[in-house]
Amino acid sequence: MGAIILSAASASVVLAIILPIIAIIAGCCIGFAIYHFALKSKTDKSKQLANKMVEEAIVEAKKLRKDAIAEGKEEVRKERNVFENEKREHNAEIQRSEQRLQQREASLDKKEAMLDKKEANLDAKLDNVELIKTNLAAQQEELNEKKKEINEAHERMVEELEKVAQLSREDAKAQLIDAIEEEAKRDAVKQVREIESKAKEDGEKKAREIVALAIQRCAVDQSNEITVSTVMLPSDEMKGRIIGREGRNIKALEQATGVDFIIDDTPDTVVLSAFDPVRREIARVTLEKLISDGRIHPGRIEDVVAKATKEIDTQIKDAGENAMFETGVLNLNSELIKLLGRLKFRTSYGQNVLKHSIEVSLLAGNMASELGANVNLCKRAGLLHDIGKSIDHETEGTHISIGVDIAKKYKENNDVIHCIAAHHNDIDPQTIEAVIVQCADAISGSRPGARRESLENYVKRLEQLESIANAHAGVEKSFAIQAGREVRIIVKPEVVDDAATVFLARDIAKQIENEMQYPGQIKVNVIRELRSVDYAK
Repeated sequence: MGAIILSAASASVVLAIILPIIAIIAGCCIGFAIYHFALKSKTDKSKQLANKMVEEAIVEAKKLRKDAIAEGKEEVRKERNVFENEKREHNAEIQRSEQRLQQREASLDKKEAMLDKKEANLDAKLDNVELIKTNLAAQQEELNEKKKEINEAHERMVEELEKVAQLSREDAKAQLIDAIEEEAKRDAVKQVREIESKAKEDGEKKAREIVALAIQRCAVDQSNEITVSTVMLPSDEMKGRIIGREGRNIKALEQATGVDFIIDDTPDTVVLSAFDPVRREIARVTLEKLISDGRIHPGRIEDVVAKATKEIDTQIKDAGENAMFETGVLNLNSELIKLLGRLKFRTSYGQNVLKHSIEVSLLAGNMASELGANVNLCKRAGLLHDIGKSIDHETEGTHISIGVDIAKKYKENNDVIHCIAAHHNDIDPQTIEAVIVQCADAISGSRPGARRESLENYVKRLEQLESIANAHAGVEKSFAIQAGREVRIIVKPEVVDDAATVFLARDIAKQIENEMQYPGQIKVNVIRELRSVDYAK
Protein backbone atom coordinates (compact mmCIF):
# COMPACT_ATOMS: atom_id res chain seq x y z
CA MET A 1 0.00 0.00 0.00
CA GLY A 2 2.77 2.21 0.91
CA ALA A 3 4.45 1.23 -2.27
CA ILE A 4 1.37 2.08 -4.16
CA ILE A 5 1.14 5.45 -2.47
CA LEU A 6 4.83 6.05 -3.19
CA SER A 7 4.33 5.14 -6.76
CA ALA A 8 1.35 7.47 -6.98
CA ALA A 9 3.37 10.22 -5.43
CA SER A 10 6.22 9.61 -7.82
CA ALA A 11 3.80 9.61 -10.70
CA SER A 12 2.36 12.88 -9.54
CA VAL A 13 5.81 14.40 -9.36
CA VAL A 14 6.69 13.09 -12.76
CA LEU A 15 3.38 14.29 -14.10
CA ALA A 16 3.92 17.69 -12.49
CA ILE A 17 7.27 17.87 -14.22
CA ILE A 18 6.12 16.49 -17.55
CA LEU A 19 2.97 18.63 -17.86
CA PRO A 20 4.79 22.00 -17.76
CA ILE A 21 7.30 20.66 -20.20
CA ILE A 22 4.50 19.54 -22.46
CA ALA A 23 2.81 22.90 -21.96
CA ILE A 24 6.04 24.69 -22.82
CA ILE A 25 6.55 22.53 -25.87
CA ALA A 26 2.96 23.06 -26.90
CA GLY A 27 3.35 26.82 -26.31
CA CYS A 28 6.50 26.82 -28.34
CA CYS A 29 4.76 24.94 -31.11
CA ILE A 30 1.79 27.25 -30.99
CA GLY A 31 4.11 30.32 -30.88
CA PHE A 32 6.14 28.94 -33.73
CA ALA A 33 2.95 28.29 -35.67
CA ILE A 34 1.73 31.80 -34.94
CA TYR A 35 5.13 33.29 -35.88
CA HIS A 36 5.26 31.17 -38.97
CA PHE A 37 1.75 32.27 -39.88
CA ALA A 38 2.62 35.97 -39.25
CA LEU A 39 5.86 35.62 -41.16
CA LYS A 40 4.06 33.97 -44.04
CA SER A 41 1.42 36.72 -44.03
CA LYS A 42 4.09 39.42 -44.04
CA THR A 43 6.00 37.60 -46.76
CA ASP A 44 2.85 37.35 -48.85
CA LYS A 45 2.21 41.08 -48.40
CA SER A 46 5.85 41.84 -49.30
CA LYS A 47 5.55 39.60 -52.34
CA GLN A 48 2.32 41.34 -53.32
CA LEU A 49 3.93 44.78 -52.81
CA ALA A 50 7.03 43.66 -54.69
CA ASN A 51 4.88 42.26 -57.50
CA LYS A 52 2.92 45.52 -57.60
CA MET A 53 6.13 47.55 -57.69
CA VAL A 54 7.52 45.24 -60.37
CA GLU A 55 4.35 45.67 -62.41
CA GLU A 56 4.46 49.47 -61.97
CA ALA A 57 8.13 49.44 -62.85
CA ILE A 58 7.38 47.36 -65.94
CA VAL A 59 4.59 49.80 -66.94
CA GLU A 60 6.86 52.80 -66.31
CA ALA A 61 9.68 51.12 -68.21
CA LYS A 62 7.33 50.42 -71.08
CA LYS A 63 6.22 54.07 -71.01
CA LEU A 64 9.81 55.33 -70.87
CA ARG A 65 10.77 52.94 -73.63
CA LYS A 66 7.84 54.15 -75.71
CA ASP A 67 8.76 57.82 -75.06
CA ALA A 68 12.42 57.11 -75.79
CA ILE A 69 11.47 55.32 -79.00
CA ALA A 70 9.23 58.29 -79.98
CA GLU A 71 11.97 60.82 -79.18
CA GLY A 72 14.48 58.69 -81.07
CA LYS A 73 12.16 58.52 -84.04
CA GLU A 74 11.65 62.31 -83.91
CA GLU A 75 15.42 62.90 -83.70
CA VAL A 76 15.99 60.46 -86.54
CA ARG A 77 13.30 62.26 -88.56
CA LYS A 78 14.97 65.64 -87.92
CA GLU A 79 18.39 64.29 -88.78
CA ARG A 80 16.93 62.70 -91.88
CA ASN A 81 15.35 66.05 -92.89
CA VAL A 82 18.66 67.87 -92.33
CA PHE A 83 20.48 65.18 -94.28
CA GLU A 84 17.92 65.32 -97.10
CA ASN A 85 18.17 69.15 -97.23
CA GLU A 86 21.96 68.98 -97.34
CA LYS A 87 21.72 66.25 -99.93
CA ARG A 88 19.37 68.38 -102.06
CA GLU A 89 21.68 71.42 -101.75
CA HIS A 90 24.68 69.25 -102.57
CA ASN A 91 22.88 67.80 -105.59
CA ALA A 92 21.84 71.31 -106.68
CA GLU A 93 25.44 72.51 -106.34
CA ILE A 94 26.61 69.49 -108.32
CA GLN A 95 24.05 70.29 -111.02
CA ARG A 96 25.18 73.94 -111.12
CA SER A 97 28.79 72.83 -111.32
CA GLU A 98 27.89 70.43 -114.12
CA GLN A 99 26.07 73.25 -115.95
CA ARG A 100 29.07 75.55 -115.54
CA LEU A 101 31.37 72.80 -116.76
CA GLN A 102 29.10 72.17 -119.73
CA GLN A 103 29.07 75.89 -120.51
CA ARG A 104 32.86 76.03 -120.23
CA GLU A 105 33.17 72.98 -122.44
CA ALA A 106 30.85 74.62 -124.97
CA SER A 107 32.85 77.85 -124.75
CA LEU A 108 36.11 75.92 -125.15
CA ASP A 109 34.66 74.08 -128.11
CA LYS A 110 33.71 77.40 -129.71
CA LYS A 111 37.15 78.84 -129.00
CA GLU A 112 38.79 75.70 -130.38
CA ALA A 113 36.68 75.99 -133.53
CA MET A 114 37.60 79.69 -133.83
CA LEU A 115 41.28 78.85 -133.32
CA ASP A 116 41.08 76.15 -135.97
CA LYS A 117 39.47 78.63 -138.31
CA LYS A 118 42.11 81.27 -137.54
CA GLU A 119 44.83 78.69 -137.99
CA ALA A 120 43.41 77.79 -141.40
CA ASN A 121 43.25 81.48 -142.30
CA LEU A 122 46.84 81.94 -141.15
CA ASP A 123 47.96 79.00 -143.23
CA ALA A 124 46.22 80.50 -146.23
CA LYS A 125 47.79 83.89 -145.49
CA LEU A 126 51.23 82.29 -145.13
CA ASP A 127 50.78 80.69 -148.53
CA ASN A 128 49.81 84.07 -149.92
CA VAL A 129 52.82 85.65 -148.18
CA GLU A 130 55.18 83.14 -149.79
CA LEU A 131 53.62 83.85 -153.16
CA ILE A 132 53.89 87.58 -152.55
CA LYS A 133 57.54 87.19 -151.52
CA THR A 134 58.26 85.36 -154.75
CA ASN A 135 56.52 88.08 -156.75
CA LEU A 136 58.33 90.78 -154.79
CA ALA A 137 61.68 89.16 -155.47
CA ALA A 138 60.94 89.14 -159.19
CA GLN A 139 59.72 92.72 -159.03
CA GLN A 140 62.80 93.72 -157.02
CA GLU A 141 65.04 92.37 -159.75
CA GLU A 142 63.09 94.31 -162.35
CA LEU A 143 63.29 97.44 -160.19
CA ASN A 144 67.04 97.04 -159.76
CA GLU A 145 67.45 96.82 -163.50
CA LYS A 146 65.19 99.83 -164.07
CA LYS A 147 67.03 101.72 -161.31
CA LYS A 148 70.29 100.98 -163.02
CA GLU A 149 68.90 102.22 -166.31
CA ILE A 150 67.53 105.34 -164.61
CA ASN A 151 70.88 106.04 -162.94
CA GLU A 152 72.64 105.74 -166.27
CA ALA A 153 70.07 108.02 -167.90
CA HIS A 154 70.42 110.42 -164.97
CA GLU A 155 74.18 110.56 -165.39
CA ARG A 156 73.83 111.26 -169.10
CA MET A 157 71.24 113.92 -168.39
CA VAL A 158 73.49 115.53 -165.78
CA GLU A 159 76.35 115.65 -168.24
CA GLU A 160 74.10 117.22 -170.88
CA LEU A 161 72.71 119.70 -168.33
CA GLU A 162 76.20 120.70 -167.27
CA LYS A 163 77.07 121.37 -170.90
CA VAL A 164 73.83 123.29 -171.51
CA ALA A 165 73.75 125.16 -168.18
CA GLN A 166 77.49 125.80 -168.08
CA LEU A 167 77.51 125.76 -164.27
CA SER A 168 80.71 126.05 -162.31
CA ARG A 169 81.70 123.34 -159.91
CA GLU A 170 81.02 125.61 -156.90
CA ASP A 171 77.52 126.47 -158.10
CA ALA A 172 76.69 122.83 -158.79
CA LYS A 173 78.09 121.88 -155.40
CA ALA A 174 76.00 124.54 -153.65
CA GLN A 175 72.84 123.41 -155.44
CA LEU A 176 73.68 119.82 -154.61
CA ILE A 177 74.22 120.70 -150.95
CA ASP A 178 70.87 122.50 -150.86
CA ALA A 179 69.17 119.48 -152.41
CA ILE A 180 70.86 117.14 -149.92
CA GLU A 181 69.88 119.37 -146.99
CA GLU A 182 66.28 119.43 -148.14
CA GLU A 183 66.26 115.68 -148.59
CA ALA A 184 67.94 115.17 -145.20
CA LYS A 185 65.42 117.48 -143.59
CA ARG A 186 62.57 115.49 -145.06
CA ASP A 187 64.15 112.23 -143.95
CA ALA A 188 64.71 113.65 -140.46
CA VAL A 189 61.10 114.82 -140.22
CA LYS A 190 59.96 111.41 -141.39
CA GLN A 191 62.08 109.66 -138.77
CA VAL A 192 60.96 112.08 -136.05
CA ARG A 193 57.36 111.44 -136.99
CA GLU A 194 57.85 107.67 -136.90
CA ILE A 195 59.66 107.83 -133.55
CA GLU A 196 57.06 110.15 -132.05
CA SER A 197 54.25 108.00 -133.39
CA LYS A 198 55.79 104.86 -131.91
CA ALA A 199 56.56 106.55 -128.59
CA LYS A 200 53.08 108.06 -128.39
CA GLU A 201 51.49 104.76 -129.26
CA ASP A 202 53.42 102.85 -126.60
CA GLY A 203 53.27 105.62 -124.00
CA GLU A 204 49.60 106.38 -124.54
CA LYS A 205 48.74 102.70 -124.40
CA LYS A 206 50.56 102.20 -121.10
CA ALA A 207 49.32 105.47 -119.63
CA ARG A 208 45.77 104.71 -120.76
CA GLU A 209 45.93 101.31 -119.07
CA ILE A 210 47.24 102.76 -115.81
CA VAL A 211 44.77 105.66 -115.75
CA ALA A 212 41.83 103.45 -116.75
CA LEU A 213 42.68 100.94 -114.05
CA ALA A 214 43.06 103.68 -111.46
CA ILE A 215 39.73 105.31 -112.41
CA GLN A 216 37.99 101.93 -112.54
CA ARG A 217 39.15 101.07 -109.03
CA CYS A 218 38.19 104.50 -107.73
CA ALA A 219 34.52 105.38 -107.52
CA VAL A 220 34.00 108.68 -105.69
CA ASP A 221 30.72 110.50 -106.13
CA GLN A 222 30.77 114.19 -106.97
CA SER A 223 28.28 116.84 -105.90
CA ASN A 224 27.98 120.30 -107.38
CA GLU A 225 27.51 123.16 -104.94
CA ILE A 226 27.68 126.93 -105.16
CA THR A 227 28.47 129.84 -102.84
CA VAL A 228 24.83 130.32 -101.83
CA SER A 229 22.40 128.07 -99.96
CA THR A 230 18.64 128.04 -100.27
CA VAL A 231 16.22 127.29 -97.42
CA MET A 232 12.60 126.48 -98.26
CA LEU A 233 9.93 128.00 -96.02
CA PRO A 234 6.59 126.41 -95.15
CA SER A 235 4.80 129.63 -96.13
CA ASP A 236 5.44 133.28 -97.00
CA GLU A 237 4.15 134.24 -93.54
CA MET A 238 7.37 132.79 -92.13
CA LYS A 239 9.39 135.51 -93.92
CA GLY A 240 7.88 138.14 -91.64
CA ARG A 241 8.75 136.12 -88.56
CA ILE A 242 12.32 135.69 -89.77
CA ILE A 243 12.66 139.44 -90.39
CA GLY A 244 11.05 140.28 -87.04
CA ARG A 245 9.86 143.57 -85.71
CA GLU A 246 11.92 146.37 -87.27
CA GLY A 247 14.23 143.68 -88.68
CA ARG A 248 15.66 142.65 -85.30
CA ASN A 249 15.51 138.91 -85.99
CA ILE A 250 17.30 139.03 -89.35
CA LYS A 251 19.89 141.43 -87.93
CA ALA A 252 20.52 139.04 -85.05
CA LEU A 253 20.85 136.15 -87.50
CA GLU A 254 23.32 138.00 -89.73
CA GLN A 255 25.33 139.23 -86.75
CA ALA A 256 25.53 135.80 -85.10
CA THR A 257 26.38 133.84 -88.26
CA GLY A 258 28.23 136.37 -90.46
CA VAL A 259 26.02 135.40 -93.41
CA ASP A 260 23.75 137.55 -95.59
CA PHE A 261 20.08 136.50 -95.42
CA ILE A 262 18.42 137.52 -98.71
CA ILE A 263 14.63 137.64 -98.51
CA ASP A 264 13.05 138.85 -101.75
CA ASP A 265 9.94 138.20 -103.81
CA THR A 266 10.86 134.57 -104.45
CA PRO A 267 7.99 132.58 -102.87
CA ASP A 268 8.71 130.39 -99.84
CA THR A 269 12.50 130.82 -100.18
CA VAL A 270 15.35 132.42 -98.21
CA VAL A 271 18.79 132.65 -99.82
CA LEU A 272 21.94 132.54 -97.66
CA SER A 273 25.05 134.11 -99.19
CA ALA A 274 28.61 133.90 -97.83
CA PHE A 275 32.08 133.10 -99.12
CA ASP A 276 32.86 131.05 -96.02
CA PRO A 277 31.09 127.72 -96.62
CA VAL A 278 31.24 126.67 -92.95
CA ARG A 279 29.51 129.83 -91.76
CA ARG A 280 26.94 129.41 -94.53
CA GLU A 281 26.23 125.83 -93.41
CA ILE A 282 25.89 126.95 -89.77
CA ALA A 283 23.41 129.63 -90.88
CA ARG A 284 21.42 127.09 -92.92
CA VAL A 285 21.17 124.62 -90.02
CA THR A 286 20.27 127.47 -87.63
CA LEU A 287 17.46 128.74 -89.85
CA GLU A 288 16.04 125.26 -90.36
CA LYS A 289 16.03 124.62 -86.59
CA LEU A 290 14.33 127.95 -85.92
CA ILE A 291 11.66 127.28 -88.55
CA SER A 292 11.07 123.80 -87.14
CA ASP A 293 10.87 125.09 -83.55
CA GLY A 294 8.76 128.15 -84.38
CA ARG A 295 10.30 130.36 -81.70
CA ILE A 296 12.28 133.11 -83.43
CA HIS A 297 13.70 135.93 -81.33
CA PRO A 298 17.25 137.26 -80.71
CA GLY A 299 17.85 135.26 -77.50
CA ARG A 300 16.67 132.02 -79.08
CA ILE A 301 18.74 132.76 -82.22
CA GLU A 302 21.98 132.94 -80.19
CA ASP A 303 21.25 129.59 -78.49
CA VAL A 304 20.41 127.86 -81.78
CA VAL A 305 23.54 129.29 -83.50
CA ALA A 306 25.68 127.88 -80.66
CA LYS A 307 24.04 124.44 -81.02
CA ALA A 308 24.38 124.54 -84.82
CA THR A 309 28.06 125.48 -84.50
CA LYS A 310 28.72 122.46 -82.26
CA GLU A 311 26.79 120.24 -84.68
CA ILE A 312 28.79 121.48 -87.69
CA ASP A 313 32.07 121.07 -85.75
CA THR A 314 31.10 117.45 -85.11
CA GLN A 315 30.25 116.98 -88.79
CA ILE A 316 33.62 118.49 -89.78
CA LYS A 317 35.52 116.12 -87.50
CA ASP A 318 33.49 113.12 -88.70
CA ALA A 319 34.01 114.08 -92.35
CA GLY A 320 37.78 114.34 -91.84
CA GLU A 321 37.95 110.99 -90.08
CA ASN A 322 35.78 109.31 -92.71
CA ALA A 323 38.02 110.66 -95.48
CA MET A 324 41.08 109.43 -93.61
CA PHE A 325 39.66 105.91 -93.16
CA GLU A 326 38.24 105.77 -96.69
CA THR A 327 41.63 106.42 -98.24
CA GLY A 328 43.59 104.37 -95.69
CA VAL A 329 45.71 107.36 -94.64
CA LEU A 330 46.47 107.02 -90.93
CA ASN A 331 48.22 108.97 -88.17
CA LEU A 332 47.05 112.43 -89.25
CA ASN A 333 47.28 115.24 -86.75
CA SER A 334 43.90 115.99 -85.09
CA GLU A 335 44.00 119.60 -86.36
CA LEU A 336 44.77 118.38 -89.86
CA ILE A 337 41.72 116.10 -89.64
CA LYS A 338 39.53 119.11 -88.75
CA LEU A 339 40.97 121.17 -91.61
CA LEU A 340 40.38 118.23 -93.93
CA GLY A 341 36.76 117.97 -92.77
CA ARG A 342 36.21 121.70 -93.54
CA LEU A 343 36.78 120.86 -97.21
CA LYS A 344 33.38 119.12 -97.16
CA PHE A 345 31.80 122.57 -97.38
CA ARG A 346 34.28 123.96 -99.95
CA THR A 347 33.80 123.77 -103.72
CA SER A 348 36.02 124.52 -106.73
CA TYR A 349 34.34 125.01 -110.12
CA GLY A 350 31.31 123.23 -108.63
CA GLN A 351 33.41 120.24 -107.49
CA ASN A 352 33.36 119.30 -103.80
CA VAL A 353 36.96 119.71 -102.64
CA LEU A 354 36.87 116.95 -99.99
CA LYS A 355 35.53 114.39 -102.47
CA HIS A 356 38.04 115.66 -105.02
CA SER A 357 40.85 115.14 -102.47
CA ILE A 358 39.62 111.61 -101.70
CA GLU A 359 39.46 110.86 -105.43
CA VAL A 360 42.99 112.22 -105.99
CA SER A 361 44.26 110.12 -103.08
CA LEU A 362 42.73 106.92 -104.45
CA LEU A 363 43.82 107.64 -108.03
CA ALA A 364 47.36 108.45 -106.94
CA GLY A 365 47.56 105.29 -104.83
CA ASN A 366 46.30 103.10 -107.67
CA MET A 367 48.71 104.61 -110.21
CA ALA A 368 51.60 104.36 -107.74
CA SER A 369 50.91 100.66 -107.22
CA GLU A 370 51.02 100.12 -110.99
CA LEU A 371 54.24 102.13 -111.40
CA GLY A 372 56.05 100.73 -108.36
CA ALA A 373 56.12 104.07 -106.50
CA ASN A 374 55.43 104.75 -102.80
CA VAL A 375 51.68 104.05 -102.50
CA ASN A 376 51.22 105.40 -98.95
CA LEU A 377 53.10 108.61 -99.76
CA CYS A 378 50.98 109.20 -102.88
CA LYS A 379 47.74 108.57 -100.98
CA ARG A 380 48.74 110.91 -98.16
CA ALA A 381 49.90 113.69 -100.50
CA GLY A 382 46.79 113.27 -102.68
CA LEU A 383 44.50 113.63 -99.67
CA LEU A 384 46.31 116.73 -98.37
CA HIS A 385 47.21 118.42 -101.68
CA ASP A 386 44.33 120.96 -101.42
CA ILE A 387 44.37 121.34 -97.62
CA GLY A 388 45.12 125.05 -98.06
CA LYS A 389 41.62 125.60 -99.48
CA SER A 390 40.14 124.92 -96.02
CA ILE A 391 41.29 128.35 -94.76
CA ASP A 392 42.09 130.27 -97.95
CA HIS A 393 39.14 132.60 -97.20
CA GLU A 394 40.77 133.53 -93.89
CA THR A 395 44.49 133.63 -94.84
CA GLU A 396 46.33 135.54 -97.52
CA GLY A 397 48.15 133.61 -100.22
CA THR A 398 47.41 130.88 -102.72
CA HIS A 399 45.98 127.60 -101.51
CA ILE A 400 49.31 125.97 -102.43
CA SER A 401 51.42 128.23 -100.22
CA ILE A 402 48.84 127.98 -97.42
CA GLY A 403 48.81 124.18 -97.75
CA VAL A 404 52.61 124.02 -97.60
CA ASP A 405 52.61 126.17 -94.45
CA ILE A 406 49.95 123.97 -92.82
CA ALA A 407 51.85 120.79 -93.67
CA LYS A 408 55.06 122.24 -92.23
CA LYS A 409 53.24 123.44 -89.11
CA TYR A 410 51.96 119.95 -88.33
CA LYS A 411 55.32 118.33 -89.22
CA GLU A 412 54.30 116.40 -92.33
CA ASN A 413 56.85 114.45 -94.36
CA ASN A 414 59.05 116.61 -96.63
CA ASP A 415 58.06 114.47 -99.62
CA VAL A 416 54.36 115.18 -98.89
CA ILE A 417 55.12 118.90 -98.63
CA HIS A 418 56.94 118.76 -101.98
CA CYS A 419 53.94 117.03 -103.61
CA ILE A 420 51.63 119.77 -102.27
CA ALA A 421 53.94 122.51 -103.54
CA ALA A 422 54.36 120.96 -107.01
CA HIS A 423 50.83 119.81 -107.83
CA HIS A 424 50.14 122.96 -109.90
CA ASN A 425 53.71 123.30 -111.26
CA ASP A 426 54.51 126.26 -108.97
CA ILE A 427 57.79 124.40 -108.56
CA ASP A 428 59.14 121.60 -110.74
CA PRO A 429 58.31 118.13 -109.42
CA GLN A 430 61.47 116.33 -108.30
CA THR A 431 59.99 112.91 -107.44
CA ILE A 432 57.80 110.42 -109.27
CA GLU A 433 55.27 110.67 -106.40
CA ALA A 434 54.89 114.42 -107.05
CA VAL A 435 54.26 113.73 -110.75
CA ILE A 436 51.69 111.04 -109.88
CA VAL A 437 49.81 113.38 -107.52
CA GLN A 438 49.89 116.07 -110.20
CA CYS A 439 48.44 113.66 -112.79
CA ALA A 440 45.78 112.37 -110.36
CA ASP A 441 44.73 115.96 -109.61
CA ALA A 442 44.43 116.71 -113.33
CA ILE A 443 42.41 113.51 -113.96
CA SER A 444 40.00 114.22 -111.11
CA GLY A 445 39.52 117.84 -112.13
CA SER A 446 39.21 117.32 -115.88
CA ARG A 447 37.15 114.16 -116.15
CA PRO A 448 33.63 114.72 -117.63
CA GLY A 449 31.13 116.05 -115.14
CA ALA A 450 33.63 116.76 -112.39
CA ARG A 451 33.78 120.53 -112.73
CA ARG A 452 31.65 123.31 -114.03
CA GLU A 453 32.61 126.66 -115.48
CA SER A 454 30.59 129.66 -116.56
CA LEU A 455 29.38 129.93 -120.14
CA GLU A 456 31.33 133.15 -120.61
CA ASN A 457 34.68 131.59 -119.58
CA TYR A 458 33.91 128.51 -121.65
CA VAL A 459 33.24 130.54 -124.81
CA LYS A 460 36.34 132.69 -124.21
CA ARG A 461 38.51 129.60 -123.92
CA LEU A 462 37.19 128.20 -127.20
CA GLU A 463 37.68 131.53 -128.97
CA GLN A 464 41.24 131.82 -127.65
CA LEU A 465 42.05 128.32 -128.88
CA GLU A 466 40.84 129.11 -132.39
CA SER A 467 42.55 132.51 -132.48
CA ILE A 468 45.93 130.97 -131.49
CA ALA A 469 45.60 128.39 -134.27
CA ASN A 470 44.43 130.88 -136.92
CA ALA A 471 47.37 133.21 -136.22
CA HIS A 472 49.87 130.76 -137.78
CA ALA A 473 50.79 130.97 -141.45
CA GLY A 474 49.22 128.41 -143.74
CA VAL A 475 46.19 127.74 -141.49
CA GLU A 476 42.97 127.84 -143.49
CA LYS A 477 40.51 127.38 -140.60
CA SER A 478 40.34 125.84 -137.13
CA PHE A 479 37.65 124.36 -134.89
CA ALA A 480 37.65 123.93 -131.11
CA ILE A 481 35.73 120.70 -130.43
CA GLN A 482 34.98 118.29 -127.57
CA ALA A 483 34.30 121.11 -125.11
CA GLY A 484 37.74 122.59 -125.77
CA ARG A 485 39.62 119.32 -125.29
CA GLU A 486 40.73 119.31 -128.94
CA VAL A 487 41.47 121.93 -131.59
CA ARG A 488 41.26 120.69 -135.17
CA ILE A 489 43.29 122.75 -137.67
CA ILE A 490 42.86 122.60 -141.46
CA VAL A 491 45.94 123.85 -143.34
CA LYS A 492 46.39 124.96 -146.95
CA PRO A 493 48.05 122.03 -148.77
CA GLU A 494 49.82 124.30 -151.25
CA VAL A 495 51.45 126.30 -148.43
CA VAL A 496 52.11 123.66 -145.73
CA ASP A 497 53.62 120.31 -146.73
CA ASP A 498 53.47 117.05 -144.76
CA ALA A 499 56.78 117.68 -143.00
CA ALA A 500 55.73 121.16 -141.85
CA THR A 501 52.51 119.87 -140.20
CA VAL A 502 54.60 118.22 -137.48
CA PHE A 503 56.32 121.48 -136.56
CA LEU A 504 53.07 123.46 -136.84
CA ALA A 505 51.28 121.14 -134.39
CA ARG A 506 54.17 121.39 -131.96
CA ASP A 507 54.37 125.19 -132.19
CA ILE A 508 50.63 125.61 -131.58
CA ALA A 509 50.71 123.19 -128.63
CA LYS A 510 53.62 125.12 -127.05
CA GLN A 511 51.81 128.44 -127.53
CA ILE A 512 48.64 127.06 -125.91
CA GLU A 513 50.66 125.83 -122.94
CA ASN A 514 52.31 129.22 -122.49
CA GLU A 515 49.29 131.48 -123.00
CA MET A 516 46.25 129.60 -121.67
CA GLN A 517 44.95 128.17 -118.38
CA TYR A 518 42.89 125.00 -118.74
CA PRO A 519 42.21 121.73 -116.89
CA GLY A 520 43.61 118.47 -118.28
CA GLN A 521 45.13 118.53 -121.76
CA ILE A 522 44.23 119.82 -125.21
CA LYS A 523 44.84 117.78 -128.35
CA VAL A 524 46.21 119.73 -131.34
CA ASN A 525 45.18 117.96 -134.53
CA VAL A 526 46.66 119.39 -137.79
CA ILE A 527 45.01 118.09 -140.97
CA ARG A 528 46.48 118.54 -144.47
CA GLU A 529 44.18 117.40 -147.24
CA LEU A 530 44.85 117.68 -150.97
CA ARG A 531 41.84 117.19 -153.22
CA SER A 532 41.97 116.77 -156.98
CA VAL A 533 38.70 117.49 -158.77
CA ASP A 534 37.82 116.94 -162.40
CA TYR A 535 34.59 116.59 -164.35
CA ALA A 536 33.58 114.02 -166.91
CA LYS A 537 31.65 115.67 -169.72
